[in-house]
Amino acid sequence: MSWLEAGRGDDAAWAGRMRAGDEAAFAGLYHKHAGPLYRFALRMCGSETLAEDAVQEAFLALIRGGAGGFDAARGSLAAYLHGIVRRQVYRQLGAVPGSEPLEDDTAQEFEADPLEGLTRREQVEQVRQALQGLPPHYKEVVVLCDLEEMSYAEAADRLGCAIGTVRSRLSRARAQLWGRLQRVRCSL
Repeated sequence: MSWLEAGRGDDAAWAGRMRAGDEAAFAGLYHKHAGPLYRFALRMCGSETLAEDAVQEAFLALIRGGAGGFDAARGSLAAYLHGIVRRQVYRQLGAVPGSEPLEDDTAQEFEADPLEGLTRREQVEQVRQALQGLPPHYKEVVVLCDLEEMSYAEAADRLGCAIGTVRSRLSRARAQLWGRLQRVRCSL
């Protein structure tokens, strides 16, 4: 069985196989979940190293298992891993004032007008700075719903809260972002 096959299907079954020593099951679960977890952590803390550390901690917790380990009866594996990454990021945000801006992972397009490209990059940076300035509980819903394009239900599952909470936080976060961006535009 390849790692690709292990990443398909029921996560709970694959987690059981992983605990029994099936390396392909671990590789498949890692391949399936590491990317979205890393993107979330990176967008929350702004540091590649801290994001990598948070994802590594989540998978180490999955491997260790134990009393507080993954239990399919309590929720999905994605929510379990996301919860660990989220806690790690919150710890890091408290310890890392003024985190680094996020790297631009969008494809660079050829700009016929260099001024247009510069203006776009400046706007992207302004949005990133405004996002980094949000309180973590608002930032995470923007990252999940707007950047990771999760549904309200998926975000609620990952955050362990009600859909209404996600909606209200997202509304408040967008209002704060809008206000921050308006202040930047007025100051230019």
